[in-house]
Amino acid sequence: MENFKLLKIEDSLKNSLNKMNFTKPTPIQGMAIPAALEGKDILGTAQTGTGKTLAFSIPLINKLILDKNAFALVMCPTRELATQVMEAIKSIISDKISIKTALLIGGESMQKQLRQLGNRSRIIVGTPGRINDHLKRKSLNLSATKYLVLDETDRMLDMGFTPQIEMVLKFVPKEHQTLLFSATLPQNILRISERYLNKPERISTGATSVPIAKIKQETLQVFKENKYDELIDQFLARKGSILVFVKTKRNADKMVKRLKEEGHSADAIHGDLRQSKRDRVINSFRKGLKRILIATDVAARGLDIPLIQHVINYDLPQVPEDYIHRIGRTARAGSEGSALTFLTPDDRSIWNAINKLIDPNFKLAPSSLRRNSKNKRKGKRPNNKKRKLREEKKFNFKDKRRSERPKREIEKKDFSFKRKKKFFKKKQAKPAGFTNNPKYLEKKHSESPSSDGERKKFSFKGKKKFKNRHSRSKKFTFKKHNKKRR
Repeated sequence: MENFKLLKIEDSLKNSLNKMNFTKPTPIQGMAIPAALEGKDILGTAQTGTGKTLAFSIPLINKLILDKNAFALVMCPTRELATQVMEAIKSIISDKISIKTALLIGGESMQKQLRQLGNRSRIIVGTPGRINDHLKRKSLNLSATKYLVLDETDRMLDMGFTPQIEMVLKFVPKEHQTLLFSATLPQNILRISERYLNKPERISTGATSVPIAKIKQETLQVFKENKYDELIDQFLARKGSILVFVKTKRNADKMVKRLKEEGHSADAIHGDLRQSKRDRVINSFRKGLKRILIATDVAARGLDIPLIQHVINYDLPQVPEDYIHRIGRTARAGSEGSALTFLTPDDRSIWNAINKLIDPNFKLAPSSLRRNSKNKRKGKRPNNKKRKLREEKKFNFKDKRRSERPKREIEKKDFSFKRKKKFFKKKQAKPAGFTNNPKYLEKKHSESPSSDGERKKFSFKGKKKFKNRHSRSKKFTFKKHNKKRR
Protein backbone atom coordinates (compact mmCIF):
# COMPACT_ATOMS: atom_id res chain seq x y z
CA MET A 1 0.00 0.00 0.00
CA GLU A 2 1.59 3.25 -1.16
CA ASN A 3 -1.11 5.75 -0.26
CA PHE A 4 -3.89 6.08 2.34
CA LYS A 5 -6.30 6.95 -0.51
CA LEU A 6 -6.07 3.35 -1.75
CA LEU A 7 -7.49 2.02 1.52
CA LYS A 8 -11.01 0.58 1.52
CA ILE A 9 -12.30 2.79 4.32
CA GLU A 10 -15.22 5.16 4.81
CA ASP A 11 -15.06 8.53 3.05
CA SER A 12 -15.44 10.48 6.30
CA LEU A 13 -12.32 8.73 7.65
CA LYS A 14 -10.42 9.38 4.39
CA ASN A 15 -11.23 13.08 4.61
CA SER A 16 -10.00 13.35 8.19
CA LEU A 17 -6.73 11.61 7.21
CA ASN A 18 -6.28 14.12 4.37
CA LYS A 19 -6.81 17.01 6.79
CA MET A 20 -4.12 15.53 9.05
CA ASN A 21 -1.76 15.32 6.02
CA PHE A 22 -1.42 11.54 6.36
CA THR A 23 -0.61 10.47 2.82
CA LYS A 24 2.15 7.86 2.77
CA PRO A 25 1.91 5.03 5.32
CA THR A 26 4.90 3.61 7.22
CA PRO A 27 5.87 -0.06 6.61
CA ILE A 28 3.97 -1.32 9.69
CA GLN A 29 0.89 0.68 8.67
CA GLY A 30 1.05 -0.56 5.07
CA MET A 31 1.13 -4.20 6.26
CA ALA A 32 -1.19 -4.07 9.32
CA ILE A 33 -4.08 -1.82 8.15
CA PRO A 34 -5.25 -3.94 5.14
CA ALA A 35 -5.11 -7.15 7.24
CA ALA A 36 -7.00 -5.53 10.13
CA LEU A 37 -9.69 -4.17 7.76
CA GLU A 38 -10.30 -7.77 6.63
CA GLY A 39 -11.09 -8.71 10.26
CA LYS A 40 -7.95 -10.76 10.96
CA ASP A 41 -6.22 -10.99 14.34
CA ILE A 42 -2.75 -9.44 14.21
CA LEU A 43 0.46 -10.14 16.10
CA GLY A 44 2.58 -7.14 15.14
CA THR A 45 6.14 -6.19 16.05
CA ALA A 46 8.00 -3.11 14.89
CA GLN A 47 10.64 -0.68 16.04
CA THR A 48 9.48 2.07 18.34
CA GLY A 49 8.48 5.30 16.57
CA THR A 50 7.27 3.64 13.36
CA GLY A 51 3.56 4.56 13.65
CA LYS A 52 1.94 1.57 15.37
CA THR A 53 -0.77 3.77 16.92
CA LEU A 54 -2.18 4.75 13.54
CA ALA A 55 -1.86 1.13 12.34
CA PHE A 56 -4.59 -0.01 14.77
CA SER A 57 -6.54 3.28 15.10
CA ILE A 58 -7.66 3.51 11.43
CA PRO A 59 -9.21 -0.01 11.28
CA LEU A 60 -10.71 0.53 14.76
CA ILE A 61 -12.56 3.73 13.80
CA ASN A 62 -13.65 2.28 10.45
CA LYS A 63 -15.18 -0.75 12.20
CA LEU A 64 -17.13 1.43 14.65
CA ILE A 65 -18.44 3.62 11.78
CA LEU A 66 -19.82 0.52 10.04
CA ASP A 67 -21.19 -1.14 13.21
CA LYS A 68 -23.08 1.38 15.36
CA ASN A 69 -23.45 -1.07 18.28
CA ALA A 70 -19.80 -2.15 18.45
CA PHE A 71 -17.36 -1.04 21.13
CA ALA A 72 -13.52 -0.94 21.10
CA LEU A 73 -11.07 -1.32 23.98
CA VAL A 74 -7.41 -0.26 23.85
CA MET A 75 -5.09 -1.23 26.74
CA CYS A 76 -1.75 0.53 27.30
CA PRO A 77 0.96 0.02 29.95
CA THR A 78 1.32 3.65 31.13
CA ARG A 79 -0.89 6.71 31.61
CA GLU A 80 1.27 8.74 29.22
CA LEU A 81 0.91 6.23 26.41
CA ALA A 82 -2.85 5.89 27.00
CA THR A 83 -3.24 9.70 26.88
CA GLN A 84 -1.16 9.84 23.72
CA VAL A 85 -3.20 7.08 22.01
CA MET A 86 -6.42 8.88 22.94
CA GLU A 87 -5.13 12.14 21.43
CA ALA A 88 -4.19 10.30 18.20
CA ILE A 89 -7.66 8.72 17.96
CA LYS A 90 -9.42 12.03 18.67
CA SER A 91 -7.36 13.76 15.98
CA ILE A 92 -8.69 11.29 13.37
CA ILE A 93 -12.32 11.50 14.53
CA SER A 94 -13.80 14.48 12.70
CA ASP A 95 -17.14 16.18 13.36
CA LYS A 96 -18.84 13.90 10.82
CA ILE A 97 -17.71 10.80 12.78
CA SER A 98 -19.84 10.95 15.92
CA ILE A 99 -18.04 8.45 18.18
CA LYS A 100 -17.55 9.30 21.86
CA THR A 101 -14.44 8.30 23.80
CA ALA A 102 -13.45 7.58 27.43
CA LEU A 103 -9.96 7.67 28.92
CA LEU A 104 -9.64 5.37 31.96
CA ILE A 105 -6.32 5.95 33.72
CA GLY A 106 -5.15 6.22 37.31
CA GLY A 107 -4.51 9.59 38.91
CA GLU A 108 -7.56 11.21 37.30
CA SER A 109 -11.01 11.90 38.73
CA MET A 110 -13.20 8.80 38.91
CA GLN A 111 -16.33 10.99 38.61
CA LYS A 112 -15.13 12.43 35.32
CA GLN A 113 -14.55 8.93 33.96
CA LEU A 114 -17.98 7.77 35.16
CA ARG A 115 -19.59 10.69 33.28
CA GLN A 116 -17.70 9.72 30.10
CA LEU A 117 -18.86 6.11 30.41
CA GLY A 118 -22.43 7.29 31.08
CA ASN A 119 -22.45 9.10 27.71
CA ARG A 120 -22.13 5.74 25.89
CA SER A 121 -18.49 6.10 24.95
CA ARG A 122 -17.69 3.48 22.33
CA ILE A 123 -13.88 3.85 22.25
CA ILE A 124 -12.30 3.10 25.63
CA VAL A 125 -8.58 3.64 26.14
CA GLY A 126 -6.98 2.92 29.49
CA THR A 127 -4.48 1.16 31.71
CA PRO A 128 -5.20 -2.38 33.01
CA GLY A 129 -5.45 -1.29 36.66
CA ARG A 130 -8.10 1.40 36.19
CA ILE A 131 -10.08 -0.69 33.67
CA ASN A 132 -10.28 -3.44 36.33
CA ASP A 133 -11.45 -0.88 38.92
CA HIS A 134 -14.39 0.07 36.67
CA LEU A 135 -15.21 -3.59 36.01
CA LYS A 136 -15.39 -4.22 39.76
CA ARG A 137 -17.65 -1.16 40.18
CA LYS A 138 -19.77 -2.47 37.28
CA SER A 139 -19.50 0.96 35.69
CA LEU A 140 -17.86 -0.56 32.58
CA ASN A 141 -19.64 -3.05 30.31
CA LEU A 142 -17.48 -4.89 27.77
CA SER A 143 -20.14 -7.29 26.49
CA ALA A 144 -20.37 -5.41 23.14
CA THR A 145 -16.60 -5.17 22.60
CA LYS A 146 -15.79 -6.25 19.04
CA TYR A 147 -12.33 -4.73 18.73
CA LEU A 148 -9.51 -5.26 21.30
CA VAL A 149 -6.04 -3.71 21.10
CA LEU A 150 -3.12 -4.60 23.39
CA ASP A 151 -0.49 -1.89 22.80
CA GLU A 152 3.12 -2.27 24.01
CA THR A 153 2.20 -5.71 25.38
CA ASP A 154 5.77 -6.62 26.34
CA ARG A 155 5.92 -3.57 28.57
CA MET A 156 2.59 -4.45 30.23
CA LEU A 157 3.87 -7.94 31.03
CA ASP A 158 7.17 -6.55 32.35
CA MET A 159 5.22 -4.26 34.68
CA GLY A 160 3.30 -7.24 36.12
CA PHE A 161 -0.08 -6.58 34.46
CA THR A 162 -0.59 -10.21 33.33
CA PRO A 163 -3.32 -11.00 35.97
CA GLN A 164 -5.19 -7.74 35.16
CA ILE A 165 -5.06 -8.39 31.40
CA GLU A 166 -6.40 -11.91 31.86
CA MET A 167 -9.17 -10.59 34.12
CA VAL A 168 -10.24 -8.03 31.49
CA LEU A 169 -10.24 -10.68 28.75
CA LYS A 170 -12.80 -12.70 30.76
CA PHE A 171 -15.31 -9.84 30.32
CA VAL A 172 -14.67 -9.54 26.56
CA PRO A 173 -16.88 -11.79 24.36
CA LYS A 174 -15.22 -14.64 22.45
CA GLU A 175 -16.20 -13.27 19.06
CA HIS A 176 -13.98 -10.22 18.72
CA GLN A 177 -10.97 -9.08 16.74
CA THR A 178 -7.65 -8.77 18.64
CA LEU A 179 -4.64 -6.72 17.62
CA LEU A 180 -1.54 -7.29 19.71
CA PHE A 181 1.35 -4.88 19.13
CA SER A 182 4.74 -5.06 20.77
CA ALA A 183 8.24 -3.68 20.29
CA THR A 184 9.80 -7.03 21.22
CA LEU A 185 8.44 -10.58 21.09
CA PRO A 186 9.48 -12.65 24.14
CA GLN A 187 8.11 -16.11 24.97
CA ASN A 188 5.39 -14.89 27.37
CA ILE A 189 3.81 -12.84 24.56
CA LEU A 190 3.83 -15.85 22.23
CA ARG A 191 2.00 -17.85 24.93
CA ILE A 192 -0.67 -15.12 25.28
CA SER A 193 -1.10 -14.93 21.51
CA GLU A 194 -1.67 -18.71 21.35
CA ARG A 195 -4.35 -18.49 24.06
CA TYR A 196 -6.27 -15.38 23.05
CA LEU A 197 -5.61 -14.75 19.34
CA ASN A 198 -7.42 -16.65 16.61
CA LYS A 199 -5.01 -17.62 13.78
CA PRO A 200 -3.16 -14.29 13.98
CA GLU A 201 -1.33 -12.80 11.04
CA ARG A 202 2.28 -12.27 11.97
CA ILE A 203 3.49 -8.80 10.92
CA SER A 204 7.06 -7.68 11.50
CA THR A 205 9.00 -4.80 10.02
CA GLY A 206 12.77 -4.89 10.60
CA ALA A 207 14.67 -6.24 13.59
CA THR A 208 12.96 -5.18 16.83
CA SER A 209 16.21 -5.28 18.82
CA VAL A 210 18.02 -2.91 16.44
CA PRO A 211 17.68 0.88 16.92
CA ILE A 212 16.44 3.09 14.10
CA ALA A 213 19.23 3.76 11.57
CA LYS A 214 18.79 7.56 11.76
CA ILE A 215 19.79 7.66 15.43
CA LYS A 216 23.44 8.64 15.90
CA GLN A 217 24.67 6.60 18.88
CA GLU A 218 27.61 7.76 20.99
CA THR A 219 29.22 6.70 24.26
CA LEU A 220 31.20 8.73 26.78
CA GLN A 221 33.41 7.01 29.38
CA VAL A 222 33.28 8.88 32.67
CA PHE A 223 33.81 8.34 36.38
CA LYS A 224 30.77 8.51 38.67
CA GLU A 225 31.94 11.68 40.40
CA ASN A 226 32.34 13.52 37.06
CA LYS A 227 29.00 12.53 35.49
CA TYR A 228 27.04 15.65 36.42
CA ASP A 229 29.76 18.04 35.19
CA GLU A 230 29.93 16.14 31.88
CA LEU A 231 26.13 16.38 31.59
CA ILE A 232 26.26 20.18 31.94
CA ASP A 233 28.96 20.29 29.24
CA GLN A 234 26.67 18.31 26.92
CA PHE A 235 23.77 20.72 27.57
CA LEU A 236 25.98 23.64 26.57
CA ALA A 237 27.40 21.88 23.51
CA ARG A 238 24.05 20.67 22.08
CA LYS A 239 21.13 22.58 20.62
CA GLY A 240 17.47 21.65 20.87
CA SER A 241 15.40 19.71 23.40
CA ILE A 242 17.09 16.98 25.46
CA LEU A 243 15.59 13.94 27.23
CA VAL A 244 17.78 12.58 30.06
CA PHE A 245 17.17 9.13 31.57
CA VAL A 246 18.07 8.40 35.19
CA LYS A 247 17.62 5.30 37.32
CA THR A 248 15.48 6.52 40.24
CA LYS A 249 12.69 9.02 40.95
CA ARG A 250 14.76 10.58 43.76
CA ASN A 251 17.68 11.25 41.41
CA ALA A 252 15.31 12.83 38.86
CA ASP A 253 13.93 15.29 41.44
CA LYS A 254 17.38 16.10 42.86
CA MET A 255 18.83 16.73 39.40
CA VAL A 256 15.96 19.02 38.36
CA LYS A 257 16.28 21.03 41.58
CA ARG A 258 20.00 21.50 40.98
CA LEU A 259 19.54 22.39 37.29
CA LYS A 260 16.90 25.00 38.13
CA GLU A 261 19.21 26.57 40.73
CA GLU A 262 21.88 26.84 38.03
CA GLY A 263 19.48 28.55 35.61
CA HIS A 264 18.58 25.66 33.28
CA SER A 265 15.05 25.17 31.91
CA ALA A 266 14.29 21.65 33.21
CA ASP A 267 11.50 19.46 34.56
CA ALA A 268 11.08 15.86 35.77
CA ILE A 269 8.65 13.05 34.98
CA HIS A 270 8.33 9.82 36.96
CA GLY A 271 5.79 7.46 38.51
CA ASP A 272 5.19 9.44 41.74
CA LEU A 273 3.75 12.50 39.97
CA ARG A 274 -0.01 13.04 39.85
CA GLN A 275 -1.55 12.71 36.42
CA SER A 276 -2.35 16.41 36.17
CA LYS A 277 1.29 17.26 36.94
CA ARG A 278 2.53 14.68 34.40
CA ASP A 279 0.32 16.20 31.70
CA ARG A 280 1.58 19.72 32.47
CA VAL A 281 5.23 18.57 32.30
CA ILE A 282 4.77 16.76 28.96
CA ASN A 283 2.77 19.63 27.43
CA SER A 284 5.36 22.24 28.45
CA PHE A 285 8.14 20.07 27.00
CA ARG A 286 6.14 19.39 23.83
CA LYS A 287 5.49 23.11 23.32
CA GLY A 288 9.17 23.93 23.85
CA LEU A 289 8.63 25.84 27.11
CA LYS A 290 11.09 23.49 28.84
CA ARG A 291 14.28 22.41 27.09
CA ILE A 292 15.42 19.56 29.39
CA LEU A 293 13.26 16.67 30.60
CA ILE A 294 14.68 14.33 33.27
CA ALA A 295 12.82 11.02 33.20
CA THR A 296 12.79 7.52 34.64
CA ASP A 297 11.86 4.52 32.47
CA VAL A 298 8.15 5.41 32.84
CA ALA A 299 8.70 7.70 29.82
CA ALA A 300 10.83 5.23 27.85
CA ARG A 301 7.99 3.74 25.84
CA GLY A 302 5.32 5.32 23.72
CA LEU A 303 6.24 8.93 24.50
CA ASP A 304 5.87 10.68 21.15
CA ILE A 305 7.38 14.16 21.20
CA PRO A 306 8.74 15.11 17.77
CA LEU A 307 10.83 17.95 19.28
CA ILE A 308 13.22 15.56 21.09
CA GLN A 309 16.54 15.88 19.30
CA HIS A 310 18.86 14.30 21.86
CA VAL A 311 18.53 11.41 24.32
CA ILE A 312 21.15 11.09 27.07
CA ASN A 313 21.40 7.89 29.13
CA TYR A 314 22.79 9.34 32.35
CA ASP A 315 22.20 5.93 33.99
CA LEU A 316 21.99 2.68 32.02
CA PRO A 317 18.65 0.80 32.08
CA GLN A 318 18.35 -2.36 34.19
CA VAL A 319 16.78 -4.29 31.28
CA PRO A 320 18.78 -4.29 27.99
CA GLU A 321 15.58 -4.03 25.86
CA ASP A 322 14.77 -0.68 27.51
CA TYR A 323 17.85 0.84 25.87
CA ILE A 324 16.19 0.46 22.43
CA HIS A 325 12.99 2.11 23.70
CA ARG A 326 14.85 4.93 25.43
CA ILE A 327 16.81 6.04 22.39
CA GLY A 328 13.69 5.49 20.25
CA ARG A 329 12.22 8.68 21.78
CA THR A 330 14.30 10.61 19.25
CA ALA A 331 14.32 10.33 15.41
CA ARG A 332 10.53 9.99 15.35
CA ALA A 333 8.62 9.69 12.06
CA GLY A 334 11.70 9.74 9.82
CA SER A 335 13.55 12.65 11.46
CA GLU A 336 17.15 12.42 12.71
CA GLY A 337 18.37 12.32 16.30
CA SER A 338 21.29 11.48 18.58
CA ALA A 339 21.69 9.25 21.62
CA LEU A 340 24.56 9.62 24.11
CA THR A 341 25.28 7.03 26.82
CA PHE A 342 27.45 7.68 29.88
CA LEU A 343 29.56 4.62 30.77
CA THR A 344 31.29 4.18 34.14
CA PRO A 345 33.60 1.24 35.02
CA ASP A 346 30.66 -0.36 36.92
CA ASP A 347 28.43 -0.35 33.80
CA ARG A 348 30.55 -2.78 31.79
CA SER A 349 28.39 -5.91 32.30
CA ILE A 350 25.08 -4.15 31.46
CA TRP A 351 26.64 -2.45 28.43
CA ASN A 352 27.91 -5.83 27.17
CA ALA A 353 24.36 -7.25 27.51
CA ILE A 354 22.93 -4.30 25.52
CA ASN A 355 25.52 -4.78 22.76
CA LYS A 356 24.77 -8.50 22.63
CA LEU A 357 21.04 -7.74 22.20
CA ILE A 358 21.69 -5.30 19.35
CA ASP A 359 24.33 -7.50 17.71
CA PRO A 360 24.15 -11.27 18.48
CA ASN A 361 27.68 -11.66 17.03
CA PHE A 362 29.08 -9.18 19.54
CA LYS A 363 32.15 -10.60 21.32
CA LEU A 364 33.17 -9.61 24.82
CA ALA A 365 36.63 -8.17 25.46
CA PRO A 366 39.28 -10.78 26.54
CA SER A 367 39.33 -11.40 30.28
CA SER A 368 42.97 -10.22 30.54
CA LEU A 369 41.90 -6.76 29.27
CA ARG A 370 38.80 -6.36 31.46
CA ARG A 371 39.02 -4.17 34.51
CA ASN A 372 37.12 -4.36 37.76
CA SER A 373 35.27 -1.46 39.41
CA LYS A 374 38.50 -0.12 40.95
CA ASN A 375 40.03 0.04 37.46
CA LYS A 376 42.75 -2.53 38.30
CA ARG A 377 43.72 -5.42 36.06
CA LYS A 378 42.44 -8.86 36.97
CA GLY A 379 44.68 -11.95 36.79
CA LYS A 380 48.48 -11.62 36.63
CA ARG A 381 50.10 -8.30 37.40
CA PRO A 382 52.44 -6.69 34.85
CA ASN A 383 56.19 -7.25 35.20
CA ASN A 384 57.15 -4.00 36.97
CA LYS A 385 60.80 -3.73 38.12
CA LYS A 386 60.19 -0.76 40.44
CA ARG A 387 57.39 -2.58 42.21
CA LYS A 388 59.63 -5.66 42.69
CA LEU A 389 62.38 -3.53 44.28
CA ARG A 390 59.86 -1.96 46.67
CA GLU A 391 58.61 -5.41 47.69
CA GLU A 392 62.16 -6.72 48.23
CA LYS A 393 62.93 -3.75 50.51
CA LYS A 394 59.79 -4.47 52.51
CA PHE A 395 60.76 -8.13 53.00
CA ASN A 396 64.32 -7.18 54.05
CA PHE A 397 62.95 -4.72 56.58
CA LYS A 398 60.61 -7.42 57.96
CA ASP A 399 63.50 -9.89 58.31
CA LYS A 400 65.49 -7.34 60.36
CA ARG A 401 62.55 -6.79 62.65
CA ARG A 402 62.13 -10.54 63.11
CA SER A 403 65.81 -10.87 64.16
CA GLU A 404 65.28 -8.24 66.90
CA ARG A 405 62.17 -9.88 68.32
CA PRO A 406 63.74 -12.46 70.72
CA LYS A 407 65.54 -9.73 72.75
CA ARG A 408 62.35 -7.77 73.20
CA GLU A 409 60.47 -10.86 74.30
CA ILE A 410 63.08 -11.59 77.02
CA GLU A 411 62.76 -8.04 78.35
CA LYS A 412 59.00 -8.30 78.44
CA LYS A 413 59.13 -11.51 80.51
CA ASP A 414 60.71 -9.66 83.49
CA PHE A 415 57.59 -7.52 83.87
CA SER A 416 55.14 -10.25 84.71
CA PHE A 417 51.46 -9.58 85.23
CA LYS A 418 51.64 -10.60 88.92
CA ARG A 419 54.22 -7.92 89.76
CA LYS A 420 52.15 -5.31 88.00
CA LYS A 421 49.16 -6.39 90.06
CA LYS A 422 50.99 -5.72 93.35
CA PHE A 423 52.16 -2.33 92.16
CA PHE A 424 48.60 -1.52 91.23
CA LYS A 425 47.39 -2.45 94.72
CA LYS A 426 49.92 -0.15 96.42
CA LYS A 427 48.61 2.81 94.46
CA GLN A 428 45.09 2.14 95.63
CA ALA A 429 46.17 1.81 99.28
CA LYS A 430 45.84 5.61 99.66
CA PRO A 431 42.57 6.76 101.25
CA ALA A 432 39.98 7.97 98.81
CA GLY A 433 36.40 9.23 98.92
CA PHE A 434 34.49 11.03 101.70
CA THR A 435 34.20 10.41 105.45
CA ASN A 436 31.86 11.60 108.20
CA ASN A 437 34.57 11.34 110.89
CA PRO A 438 36.23 14.76 111.44
CA LYS A 439 39.09 13.25 113.53
CA TYR A 440 40.17 11.28 110.52
CA LEU A 441 41.27 14.47 108.74
CA GLU A 442 43.61 15.39 111.68
CA LYS A 443 45.55 12.12 111.35
CA LYS A 444 48.89 12.18 109.57
CA HIS A 445 49.31 9.32 107.19
CA SER A 446 52.67 7.63 106.94
CA GLU A 447 54.47 8.36 103.70
CA SER A 448 55.74 4.81 103.31
CA PRO A 449 53.00 2.52 102.01
CA SER A 450 51.98 -0.30 104.34
CA SER A 451 52.86 -3.86 103.50
CA ASP A 452 50.37 -6.55 102.61
CA GLY A 453 50.50 -8.02 106.08
CA GLU A 454 49.58 -4.73 107.78
CA ARG A 455 46.76 -4.11 105.32
CA LYS A 456 45.02 -7.33 106.39
CA LYS A 457 44.47 -5.93 109.96
CA PHE A 458 42.13 -3.23 108.63
CA SER A 459 38.84 -5.04 108.26
CA PHE A 460 35.39 -3.59 107.69
CA LYS A 461 33.52 -5.79 110.21
CA GLY A 462 32.60 -2.91 112.50
CA LYS A 463 30.93 -0.97 109.69
CA LYS A 464 28.37 -3.72 109.12
CA LYS A 465 26.33 -2.25 112.01
CA PHE A 466 25.85 0.97 110.05
CA LYS A 467 24.74 -0.58 106.80
CA ASN A 468 21.10 0.18 107.54
CA ARG A 469 19.82 3.37 109.09
CA HIS A 470 17.48 1.42 111.43
CA SER A 471 20.24 -0.81 112.79
CA ARG A 472 22.31 2.24 113.90
CA SER A 473 22.24 3.00 117.68
CA LYS A 474 20.04 5.94 118.64
CA LYS A 475 22.74 7.57 120.80
CA PHE A 476 25.02 8.04 117.77
CA THR A 477 25.34 11.71 116.74
CA PHE A 478 27.56 13.84 114.54
CA LYS A 479 28.67 16.23 117.31
CA LYS A 480 30.98 18.59 115.48
CA HIS A 481 28.74 18.80 112.49
CA ASN A 482 25.76 19.66 114.72
CA LYS A 483 27.77 22.51 116.27
CA LYS A 484 28.54 23.92 112.88
CA ARG A 485 24.87 23.98 111.95
CA ARG A 486 24.08 26.00 115.09
